[in-house]
Amino acid sequence: MSTTELAWFKSSYSGTQGDSCVEVAFAEHVIHVRDSKDVTRSHFAVGRDGWERFVAFTAEA
Repeated sequence: MSTTELAWFKSSYSGTQGDSCVEVAFAEHVIHVRDSKDVTRSHFAVGRDGWERFVAFTAEA
C-alpha cells in the first residue's frame, strides 16, 4: 500500500492552527507517522506494539 492510499488523520487534540501536529495512518501491521506541515516529506512507520507503548507512555504524561 502506498502512502497516498492511506487514510491520514490528526489527533482530536490538534489545534486549528495546524502548525505543530503529526498525522497518523493505520495499516495492517504498522502505524505511519508524518509531519502535518509538510506531507511531502518522508514519514516513518512503527509496529503496532511500539505504537501501543508510545500511546500508553504519553497517556501517563
